Amino acid sequence: MSVYVTRSFFSALAACTLLLAVSARVDAAELVMVEQDNCSWCARWHAEIGTIYPKTAEHEYAPLRRVDIHEKLPSDLAFLKTGRFTPTFILVDAGEEIGRIRGYPGEDFFWGLLGELIQKRKPDFEP
Repeated sequence: MSVYVTRSFFSALAACTLLLAVSARVDAAELVMVEQDNCSWCARWHAEIGTIYPKTAEHEYAPLRRVDIHEKLPSDLAFLKTGRFTPTFILVDAGEEIGRIRGYPGEDFFWGLLGELIQKRKPDFEP
């Protein structure tokens, strides 16, 4: 087998793997954070939660996706209504809004409220 054929095979394999990974995420849950520049509550969330969120069970179920309230929503989120207040956290699963948290109520309340949202879709969820 020539080097060109081998390289082409692995390039095609990598492309297929990427396509499968992207298509698998289409129906996966996400935590959409609607935010804006100069939002003190957004900054507080990032300082208190933002650095640890990727290390949590909540992130495993619903990775964070940040969107700017002043920008047009990506086409896959066009069904959402962002509202007027930031931050707003919207749990989305399989192209459907499960629920939202308006504002940032502080670290302790945030985790509890997010847990309740996740349990609407995944009743056996335990952080």
